[in-house]
Amino acid sequence: MNAVRPDQSAQVDLRRPWLKFYDCAVPHSLDYPAVTLYGALAASAENQPESVAWEFEGSRHSYAQLMAEIDSCAGALAGLGLQAGDRLLVVMPTTPHAVVVLYAAARLGVVSAFVHPLSTAAELGHYLDTTGAQVALTLDAFYPNLAAASPRRPLTKIILGRIQDYLSPWKGLLFGLTQRRRIAPIPMDPRVSDWGDWPVSAVPPPMVESDPDCTAVILFSGGTTDLPKGILLSHRAIIAQGLQAAAWGKIGAGYSMLAILPVFHGFGLGVCINAVLMAGGRTLLVPRFDAALVAKLIRRKRPNVLVGVPTLYQALAADPGLVGVDFRFLRAAFCGADSLPRTTKDAFEARVSAGGGKVRLLEGYGLTETVTGIMAMPREHYREGSIGLPFPDMQAKICTVGSTELVPDGEEGEICIAGPTLMNGYLDAPEATAQALRRHSDGQVWLHTGDIGRRDSDGYFYFCARQKRIIKSSGYNVYPAQVEALLQQHPALTSVCVIGIPDDRQVERVVAVVVPKDFDTADERLALELIDYCQQSLIKWSCPRQICFQRQLPTTKVGKIDYRRLSSEYTQ
Repeated sequence: MNAVRPDQSAQVDLRRPWLKFYDCAVPHSLDYPAVTLYGALAASAENQPESVAWEFEGSRHSYAQLMAEIDSCAGALAGLGLQAGDRLLVVMPTTPHAVVVLYAAARLGVVSAFVHPLSTAAELGHYLDTTGAQVALTLDAFYPNLAAASPRRPLTKIILGRIQDYLSPWKGLLFGLTQRRRIAPIPMDPRVSDWGDWPVSAVPPPMVESDPDCTAVILFSGGTTDLPKGILLSHRAIIAQGLQAAAWGKIGAGYSMLAILPVFHGFGLGVCINAVLMAGGRTLLVPRFDAALVAKLIRRKRPNVLVGVPTLYQALAADPGLVGVDFRFLRAAFCGADSLPRTTKDAFEARVSAGGGKVRLLEGYGLTETVTGIMAMPREHYREGSIGLPFPDMQAKICTVGSTELVPDGEEGEICIAGPTLMNGYLDAPEATAQALRRHSDGQVWLHTGDIGRRDSDGYFYFCARQKRIIKSSGYNVYPAQVEALLQQHPALTSVCVIGIPDDRQVERVVAVVVPKDFDTADERLALELIDYCQQSLIKWSCPRQICFQRQLPTTKVGKIDYRRLSSEYTQ
């Protein structure tokens, strides 16, 4: 798909001073086709039908094979009664099933809601209630929690996939011998349809002509005061972000990228899968992150592009399996989702350089409300400490917190974003949507990110802090208010504050500082009980790794718990 406008002007927009620092091959603006995700992929497949679209555990499908399976899957989904506007809950790691169902649902006008496959039954019940989905896709390994969910509207159909669905006969047999015992047998459940039985034989339904501005995908992000809320992403936004990322990373036909980041994460879905497929490249699907496994894939598959979070690069830099690897195949490496420590950057670049590579690890910035990354450091004009420059057609500015007024260059304020990748809004949350998406005096709708940053006179942006309370643990967002709300229900506690503490392996470690009703009897046994209590209802990354007991919590002048002071005390 040729995304570059042939009439692109060489002049630099004064509102976008960063354009003069664009790498020479990156266009200032792109063309965005007015199609659905399915239509965009179909156009990409038409250009290179025999090229490999994805690889998974030694298996691979061409673009032609992928499109045929997507069409059959769409027919099977329609056979289950799914129609335009319905929601499908996708409880999957990064496997071919998830890729196929994303575009098959888009063909029908069905909205895919992606969630973490390790979500607890309580969390899955919340996701089902929030989306109204009555059909869900998951792997057999994750069936128990989905089956145990108790949504208000019953879950009528469970599409059950298995890793063996996309393994060669020999690898499938080996998997069965070594891994099946870890997966509980699936009981008789009339709701279950086996993925292996129906996608290949279903008749493709008529194409649904969806508006590209309609919601295609729902991804979840936690609230600061409540349970995770759905972020509505349109076909147009996901396509635009994919084309922008491909242009910035110079990803084209024949390029390959490791899809290490999960499909339920904006970075994984938007860049590792969709951006690669929009560009006609090859996505190497990785269902779980393990440093040794990823190192092996890097040695064997020689991907041209790596994208990941700081903990990924930290692990790769330290992995002995990459010693002596010839890294000349690597053409780009980007890091996002959290601040990149300089020590991690230096260690990874040293490892690549030792293998003959010349790639620098470049930091970027984005958020799920913009699909994922929407700015990054250019390869040719590195600037220390910066999160880079906005992608083609994206606008960014720094405003006084809580207003639409610009602050002078160099001063801190709230990062605001405008452009074609903005979300449609938050699911069933008009007030939160109105707070985040605001029309400014220039007539454009801007996303108020809640992140504090600054911009220099050349248009380079710098991340300073989060206005919202968010902990970044191993690349995942943890929302303290969600954890606190759960712990407050425990009968042994009177008050709770959840904070993030710097951690060499996780970037931040989740710590719960609690006031027990009986401080004198609080001990390690109660701490373990509280951690177990959280594990019953929260995904593991949100669960505290440490419980700290105090007689009372510090408060601000207006009587609120002073989490900043606690963070400072426990960080020292």
